[in-house]
Amino acid sequence: MHRRVAIVTDSTACLPPQLAEKLGITVAQIQVRIGDWVDDEARVPLPRLLDAMRDQQDVATSAPDPGAFFWTYADAVSAGAEAIVSLHVSTGLSQTAEAARQAAGQVQVPVHVVDTRTCGMSLGYAVVAAATTAAAGGDVQRVIAAAQQSCRRSSELIYVDTLEYLRRGGRIGAAAALLGSALSVKPLLTMADGRIAPLDKVLGADRALRRIVDIAVRRAGDGEVDIAVEHFSAPERAQSVLDQLRAKLPKVRRFLVTTVSSAIGAHVGPGAVGVTVSPV
Repeated sequence: MHRRVAIVTDSTACLPPQLAEKLGITVAQIQVRIGDWVDDEARVPLPRLLDAMRDQQDVATSAPDPGAFFWTYADAVSAGAEAIVSLHVSTGLSQTAEAARQAAGQVQVPVHVVDTRTCGMSLGYAVVAAATTAAAGGDVQRVIAAAQQSCRRSSELIYVDTLEYLRRGGRIGAAAALLGSALSVKPLLTMADGRIAPLDKVLGADRALRRIVDIAVRRAGDGEVDIAVEHFSAPERAQSVLDQLRAKLPKVRRFLVTTVSSAIGAHVGPGAVGVTVSPV
């Protein structure tokens, strides 16, 4: 039996491929450009991207082409979908949702494009909520409501070694106030009103990561939560943060560790770690 409502997202959701496949989620790929070379981020070798960033080569990201969304939607229709819910990274960070809207009007079934005003696993867990609701037979309104509720409840906490990569990509917005800090002062960021915003400044990387853990524990509260730890070329840091969270949060329904998408990594830089807190 086919699923009545198909779920589409983009690769900034940072969903592990096996989870997306299990839940029947289709992931459109953000484009990454290194110099004159452009490809889907899933096909960008991580070592090549890291080398380019450290060598200060021209690295940029862009939304999928509307044509890519059209064929993604067309495939869902061919598989029997009666409606499509397409959930995407904040328009404050990317034009991905706009590209999806351009394609939506050319599809035979209703396509509901949602700007989630977030990114990373805050988007990822919203997509999981939507897919789970769709698999249970929920209609479009219930699917969208499940995703929006997840977004409203989720927090995205971000540690970066430096704001330089965000500055290069024009993504720091209000976080620019943190520029000029001493090199030993590490910025903590969050998502606010669909954009990256400053959260705190902490002396030293270890203290900054402990601070993120403390904030995550406070935001999780006493209820059941889903937790994700995301990183870009920082697996040991991510594991340390995960271990601390496991010790302090007894009511976690799902723990997930994942590497952020190359498109996000290109902006946060090597060494970055994020924590998503998504109350159930």
